[in-house]
Amino acid sequence: MATARKTTPRARTATPGRTAAKRPAGSLVEVTERNAVAIVVINRPEVHNAFNAALIRELTATFSALDGDEGIRAVVLAGAGKSFCAGADLNWMKDMAGYTRAQNLADAHALAAMLRTLDGMGKPTLARVHGAAMGGGVGLAACCDIAVAAQEATFALSEAKLGLIPATISPYVVEAIGARRARRYFLTAERFDAAEAYRIGLVHDIVPLPELDARINELLGALLVAGPHAQRECKALIRTVAHRPIDAQVIAATARHIADVRVSDEGREGIAAFLGKRTPAWVPAAPDEAPPPAA
Repeated sequence: MATARKTTPRARTATPGRTAAKRPAGSLVEVTERNAVAIVVINRPEVHNAFNAALIRELTATFSALDGDEGIRAVVLAGAGKSFCAGADLNWMKDMAGYTRAQNLADAHALAAMLRTLDGMGKPTLARVHGAAMGGGVGLAACCDIAVAAQEATFALSEAKLGLIPATISPYVVEAIGARRARRYFLTAERFDAAEAYRIGLVHDIVPLPELDARINELLGALLVAGPHAQRECKALIRTVAHRPIDAQVIAATARHIADVRVSDEGREGIAAFLGKRTPAWVPAAPDEAPPPAA
């Protein structure tokens, strides 16, 4: 997974398979870097990668560190084992039942901060969804810029079945699927398949499970030939104009934004490369070709 599509050699190439950061034994999140792509794997397969307080802390720290790493161009979020993420861990939920309101509030703030960190990352993020994506797992997919699911994946916003609500994930899920569809799935807590997730806008693409990594790699290939500064500014632009009237203030803001980007180093390089019919400097070097199979 996450071998970027081959491009004209120009810039640094990450060491394939390099561990992006040293992590202590027993880490709940594993991170590797391949060709300037960070692959973040939630590593609690025995509980279908369900959240607990420790996992939430590790994910928050991981997303924050990767967003500040200039050597990372894109981030893929995946789950180990049979599932993407099954929401809240049952033992964690048992603990929460005994918490005071203040403790529950602090716990909810930690989860909300993790989601906000993922959603606010300046570089492209992709969710690789397989197996079950329940509750908070749906929230993770909704926070990513691009979500691709295996056809066999299943989804649910299951909180209401437990007498709870999908509160911290709601801004991202409602943004992805719309308020009208949220009314149905928040209230029924019913399961739905990948085809429905695609229909309602939760995921951008669905493919058979054996083709999931190939589709992720294809998208990474497209992402890595675009300017990283431009991608960060595109995400900022969307936040500026989304759900706002097209008034004089918005129009002026967009004019200022493109003017600033045009005179940036990356903007000047992109135009010069286009006019000079060459590859821009930000496009990473092609990974080494694999040796041919033995006869």
